[in-house]
Amino acid sequence: MAAKLSGSGGGKFGIEANADINVTPFVDVMLVLLIIFMVAAPLATVSVKVDLPPAVAQPSPTPPKPIYISIQKNGNLHIGDFPTDLDKMGDDLKTQIGKRDPTKERIYIRADKDTIYGDFMGVMNKLQDNGFYSVALIGTDQRGNKPK
Repeated sequence: MAAKLSGSGGGKFGIEANADINVTPFVDVMLVLLIIFMVAAPLATVSVKVDLPPAVAQPSPTPPKPIYISIQKNGNLHIGDFPTDLDKMGDDLKTQIGKRDPTKERIYIRADKDTIYGDFMGVMNKLQDNGFYSVALIGTDQRGNKPK
């Protein structure tokens, strides 16, 4: 705490207490601590030598190409770029995925905004009948951009 040697209201030799915080000693102590930590930090490195095994990771398999079903507003169906119909769709999908498990495959559906709801539900039901339970719907974002 600091002392105030002169001020209003008291005699010539009146001493009052100063309630302001003196920051200078605090800054000095912090700078000294900063310097100590800067000098001591490089000394904290480990100097024990360890012969580590090589880090060889097995290459991960390339993920399968996603399968898209497109439904046009007139009800025409396409798997990727190939046309199909509702009756052949299950067999065409199983041909495309090969030996993979259909219950673990995700099928992406793109439908025209004017598609009849019954056509869309027919595709969904046919997918479930053939064991494709993971379905993702693709649409445009809020700004009206086309999907990638």
